[in-house]
Amino acid sequence: MSFRDRFTTAWRRTDMLFGLVARDAMQSRPIALRHPFIFYVGHLPAFAWNHICRGVLQRPSFDPRFDEIFDRGIDPDVDDPSRCHAHPDVPERWPALDDVIVYRDRVRSAIVESLGDVAAHAPTSLMAEHNRVLSMAIEHELMHQETLLYIVQQLHPDQKLRPPDVAYPSGNGVWPRSVVIPEGKATLGASFGDLDFGWDNEFPLTRVEVPAFVIDSTPVTNEQFRYFVDSGAYDQPAFWSEADWAWKTRMGLSAPLGWTRQDGAWLYRTLFDVIPLSDAGAWPVYVSLAEAQAYARWSGARLPTEAEFHRAAFGDPDGDERAFPWGDERPTSRHGNFDFTRWSPDPVGSHPDGASAWGVHELVGNGWEWTESLFEPFPGFDAYIPGYPGYSADFFDGKHYVLKGASWATASDLIRPSFRNWYQARYPYVFAKFRCVRPAI
Repeated sequence: MSFRDRFTTAWRRTDMLFGLVARDAMQSRPIALRHPFIFYVGHLPAFAWNHICRGVLQRPSFDPRFDEIFDRGIDPDVDDPSRCHAHPDVPERWPALDDVIVYRDRVRSAIVESLGDVAAHAPTSLMAEHNRVLSMAIEHELMHQETLLYIVQQLHPDQKLRPPDVAYPSGNGVWPRSVVIPEGKATLGASFGDLDFGWDNEFPLTRVEVPAFVIDSTPVTNEQFRYFVDSGAYDQPAFWSEADWAWKTRMGLSAPLGWTRQDGAWLYRTLFDVIPLSDAGAWPVYVSLAEAQAYARWSGARLPTEAEFHRAAFGDPDGDERAFPWGDERPTSRHGNFDFTRWSPDPVGSHPDGASAWGVHELVGNGWEWTESLFEPFPGFDAYIPGYPGYSADFFDGKHYVLKGASWATASDLIRPSFRNWYQARYPYVFAKFRCVRPAI
């Protein structure tokens, strides 16, 4: 697909997703730790302009103020929101939506007109080489599409527009079993020359030895997690770290975010509706890392490390490694629930063709997967992106953890073994699931 088609496709999807938000809700902040929707309308074109047209092509700005105020978002410390990564000067009043849309459309036109000019700068610009800067702008847009959706999920129903094609899959899913993964090597990251584009935290390639372990064949479901809640264990401090318990208490959580109890029955909030939890019982549970670790302690287990995830996902009993859990074929709808094919998770294990060589299901799709590994640089890390040295480095702070895989709202372009997602342990809004591991006997 040409870069023109890739940008056009991404922009079409972005506009569709912003169309879920009522116009009078564009200034609202359903998640206090994030900017209002209006910021993201401007941020996506500003990012592309600042890196492509102003960055590589060295073109003068037609709206420096918008370039600046929409340049970079915030990532507040969940435990102390006054402390933010890259917190820009937030305007007292955001610009009018129509003005931001005019800016957006002008940037988009400039990018399309400039696509052929980027490669000419390759001899002097690392980001022009292989059109890296174009891929970066597209991937940035795709990642924010998912961010936008989990913010929309927290929006009041009266402030969003429900599409007519929403349907929720039912079924029992695949019953979990324990899978023994023998000791062996895992490859993390990638060699810089092997990818036309990768984010700085994906490099360099790192091989590690992974001891044997036992992993669940499927993620923990809503129904399994309900037993944890209904047993009273969710409300027992013994299963939580001190910091996690303080967060849970401060948030007033007696169950995962989005679960509510009515007339003795649990209800579950999807992106657009509230349905009986029993109807979503076979879906993977979406929780924070803090909640996932509490469940794991209760069940006498723990979460996998990033290296264990790689071993279970890409390892092979013959000692080789696969490009994807299922083999070398590019991701398709046969392999998992990703790329916006529906508006919700599927029952776990619904895509057996996506299982790994060991028979572990949905390591890609249906929800990002928490690991217990801190988000840290690989040995030899280089913040190579000019104008964005803090993309990853700002988050090597001991508070962010690695997530792997993909959710139903993750674009297939982002599905590669080296791609790493990361969030704070007590951030409960992501479409993130988990599974447990235990020692090999």
